[in-house]
Amino acid sequence: MAVLEGMGFRVRLAPLLRAERHHWWSAARPTEIADELNALLRDPEVRAIIAHDGGQTALGYLDLIDVEAITADPKPILGYSDISLLHLVLHSLTGLVGFHADLATPGLGGAWQAASPERRAELERLYSTLLTRAEPIGALPTSPSWECWRPGRTEGRLIGGVLNRIMRAQATRYALPLERFDGAVLFWEEMGGQASWVWSDLQVLRHCGILDRISGMVVGVPHRIDGLEAPDASPSLPEIVLDVLGDRDIPVLGNVEFGHAGPNLPMPVGIRVGLDAQQRTLSLLEPAVRPV
Repeated sequence: MAVLEGMGFRVRLAPLLRAERHHWWSAARPTEIADELNALLRDPEVRAIIAHDGGQTALGYLDLIDVEAITADPKPILGYSDISLLHLVLHSLTGLVGFHADLATPGLGGAWQAASPERRAELERLYSTLLTRAEPIGALPTSPSWECWRPGRTEGRLIGGVLNRIMRAQATRYALPLERFDGAVLFWEEMGGQASWVWSDLQVLRHCGILDRISGMVVGVPHRIDGLEAPDASPSLPEIVLDVLGDRDIPVLGNVEFGHAGPNLPMPVGIRVGLDAQQRTLSLLEPAVRPV
């Protein structure tokens, strides 16, 4: 709340956040979460929604979202992890931009607090521009972690999220039509599980035909994935990615700061970006919001 208020926003806590209860691994049943989300979507005073955390619940209420409400009054929904599903599905249904960006508690209240004052100020400028100005951000700030895994340059629509959530979204009736991946820059990150699962999930995207259509790929910093570069000669993440891509000659930029490793650079789903993997640059070429 202090970070958001410091950026000039007024903050309202949603009721379930105050309820101090839970249902299994979630704050409430999917119907209750959908009711709360829909109330926020219909409230004209609410101009953006930031998820407290990611979780494991969005698949339970994708069919309960008031799509007409967010189409009539578009507003940013911010978050990553399970929230990737909301971005992908709403982009599929409405064409609106999804804001793959930091969550409230582990992000603004966690990773941002551990960042240097310079980095935090940089993130505040990025997020403020993203949310309040109808102008493109341009080149995202690079860091030494960024790596060129396959050189090349491209421009295309930015589409992605958590790898396993992309795969699951495409298994629902809300899947993005394959043609929406034509020329797209696919971004993804993953946390937990095994290195072999990453390889398998990328193979699913290959079998779906997605990897044959994209023009570039951006990979986030991996987080707590077992078996990457283990002593038993397990592969590195670049080796896994390039193995699945095969002879598909597209630029691949890796170890970019978005996802569970945090803090997150904003990755707006649906806007046009420019990627130069060899020069290690990623530029947001369009604004994510429009004047109101």
